[in-house]
Amino acid sequence: MSFLGALRKSPLFSGLGRRSYTPPLSVSSMNRNMLGVQYEVRGVVPQQARRIQAELQNGSTEYPFKDIIFANIGDMHAMGQTPITFARQVLSLCMFPDQPDGTFPPDVHERAKNILDACSGRSIGSYTDSAGLALVRQDVCNYLEKRDGRPVDLNRLFLIAGASQGIRVLLQFFMNGSGQHRKKPAIMVPVPQYPLYSATLTELGAHRIDYYLDESLGWKLSVDNLYRLLEENKDEYETLCLVVINPGNPTGQVLTKDNMKDVLHFCQKNNVFLLADEVYQDNVYNSDRRCYSFKTILNSMGDEFKDFQMAAFDSTSKGFLGECGFRGGFMEVVGFEDDLLAQLRKIMNTKLCPGTTGQIAVSCEVNPPKEGDPSYAVFKQEKDTIMNSLVLRAEIVRSRLNAVEGISCNPVEGAMYAFPNITIPPKAIKEAESRDLSADTFYCLELLNETGVCVVPGCGFNQAPGTYHFRTTILPPEDLLTDMMDRIERFHNSFTQRYS
Repeated sequence: MSFLGALRKSPLFSGLGRRSYTPPLSVSSMNRNMLGVQYEVRGVVPQQARRIQAELQNGSTEYPFKDIIFANIGDMHAMGQTPITFARQVLSLCMFPDQPDGTFPPDVHERAKNILDACSGRSIGSYTDSAGLALVRQDVCNYLEKRDGRPVDLNRLFLIAGASQGIRVLLQFFMNGSGQHRKKPAIMVPVPQYPLYSATLTELGAHRIDYYLDESLGWKLSVDNLYRLLEENKDEYETLCLVVINPGNPTGQVLTKDNMKDVLHFCQKNNVFLLADEVYQDNVYNSDRRCYSFKTILNSMGDEFKDFQMAAFDSTSKGFLGECGFRGGFMEVVGFEDDLLAQLRKIMNTKLCPGTTGQIAVSCEVNPPKEGDPSYAVFKQEKDTIMNSLVLRAEIVRSRLNAVEGISCNPVEGAMYAFPNITIPPKAIKEAESRDLSADTFYCLELLNETGVCVVPGCGFNQAPGTYHFRTTILPPEDLLTDMMDRIERFHNSFTQRYS
């Protein structure tokens, strides 16, 4: 018998062969922080909506409606917005560059040629610099200089795969619980807030300090409240970063210039980094309220702010472009010393580069056609149509919701959402508890099952204790939005009567 044959018959070998395989990864063995991550924007209510939609598409007549209205997420194109022609033409020509002159307007051919010339091998399928194409970053720098009134250092500007990628990277920089920081690090986050922040901080195992926006004052940000929370947490935590979302998601408020100055003074006085989420800065619907960037306000401050640190974010998913799927965005960091900037660049290098199509979308967003350009007339007409319609839709949502007894909604000054306060009868709250659901989740599930309207329960964004809300987008087309408001009104009245 050969040596291999003898080995196979040996007790040692046969014993090894009989050992059962135990999968090394399971829910019980996985990272415990990840178990606590919640993201209700795509949570239980939207998941149920998708199931019902599939049943309707398969011919189900079980439901008292024929379609689902998805108002749970800020996706403009999913709600029927027509893409901006200039952006799609530039993207198309970059994808298929062997088109004859005259296929598109001359400025489209010029933009596509410049982008392709900046790409390795003249192909957008090649890697770019990890910070993005220098050509596109320069477009962003020019845009920011015009907006904020001061030149921008190209080396402190990063193109990113949607604002969320950059936000996650920056938050990781604060997760140092030893060494320089003797106390546990903490991040201040608004409530209500976009759940990217709560989900990311939970995943990182970070401590979150919730600061509540004042619903009774139009979701005002109270700096006095920031000071109070800083004092309350100072013994155990070191507050390192303040997140501000302006315009607000899900609340739709736009900060005043004075309020923003107060925020900057708070951060400067207490050595707190400012993370400015400004992805909705072009979405402002109150003609009396201008949306300022924090960088604009910072540039007007005194010498004591010369070393101030902050980061600001924008995205092609919002604004007038609404190109969510291309995952384009940019991040500007301010006040970073060269050694810290090198560390950030190192981390961004590990991401290889943001998608080139997203970078092209950024270029089209910040450097659109100008008056006199061949594409300008069509671009202006399309942009004006989108923005004027959003102004009208913001008012439809506010006025219609406030007309329903038991629902109150602050003005939608900006962003793409309303966050109405809903009165839920005690009997309905008890019924929700019996089903192991929050009261507003129960309300939203019942709204979906009875009307086909999909919104997100307020608990997914955090909210003041004892209050209930839901978040809805204002994005459905005007006729569909009116239909949606009709469905919500009928449901709320019947729901209230059923559980009164």
